[in-house]
Amino acid sequence: MVFIIKEVKGSRIYVLLPFLMRKGLFGLNEIIITLFNGLSLGSILLVIALGLAITFGLMNVINMAHGELIMVGAYITYVIQNIFMDYAPAAYFDLYFIISIPIAMLVAAGIGMLLEVSLIRHLYKRPLDSLLATWGVGLVLQQLARSIFGAPNVGVKSPSFLSGGLSVGSITLPYSRLFILALSIICLISIFYYFYRTASGRRVRAVMQNRQMAECLGVSTRKVDMLTFAIGSGFAGVAGCALTLLGAIGPTIGTSYIIDAFMVVVVGGVGALFGAVAGALGIGIFNTIFEFFTNATIGKVLIFLLIIAFLQWRPSGLVTSRSRSLD
Repeated sequence: MVFIIKEVKGSRIYVLLPFLMRKGLFGLNEIIITLFNGLSLGSILLVIALGLAITFGLMNVINMAHGELIMVGAYITYVIQNIFMDYAPAAYFDLYFIISIPIAMLVAAGIGMLLEVSLIRHLYKRPLDSLLATWGVGLVLQQLARSIFGAPNVGVKSPSFLSGGLSVGSITLPYSRLFILALSIICLISIFYYFYRTASGRRVRAVMQNRQMAECLGVSTRKVDMLTFAIGSGFAGVAGCALTLLGAIGPTIGTSYIIDAFMVVVVGGVGALFGAVAGALGIGIFNTIFEFFTNATIGKVLIFLLIIAFLQWRPSGLVTSRSRSLD
């Protein structure tokens, strides 16, 4: 065991780093890279989980098609890339990715709005029915993607400004990972500003906390539900756009992350944005550390066991939402 002791304003802070810096076993570079990889994974999970924090955390809708909305955002990026390759001058090719982000968000939000109006609206307070219905919608979207783009995965070429990495001493931090980290921060700030600094966001929070009282005060709960579900779906599209930087995309790209995203929302606390941040970073870092010492399979098992043990201690998650309607 190695203890790092640091004096801060007359008091001592003890930081325990078990196993990581034993002589001849692990070095400082490995520790930094492992923590950065955990932070990078946490930022990816955060972008994905922000949409679920709205649809599941605030609206209590188990949207099993959230992964397919991520897939939609990824394929929108692929389509816009091909359009730029065929019709735009080579000098403007890198702009395709910047343009893809808002377009992917709008398309995914439009699909989410259509889904809420045609299906989800009739299944509120019926969680099992909504789960099965959205799971069926997800299968339909997957098959539609296979029919349009084919079964094999397709690749998206990263823009030149995201190629390479930032060199810090002997460590290189990929620009693509740093971009996703910055994107997650921008998304988090945007959603926080919307919910806590705008009149529309306050109406959303009012409906989610006490629907009957909001209706008595003249709030159109139907429009709020539609808008809220569209926003959550839009963030799924942004997540899909970001995932194109990490590898090939296919019809099942969203299913690889959807379980982890649900875990982020549950661990962080249903309906709590700051809880989602803590849950995403915690799961990302611990998952990377476990995989560092074992392998991907055992690491995933260990993170599941850790989450189960945590929920036994705090069933409501890290941050508990309190209101009269919930009490």
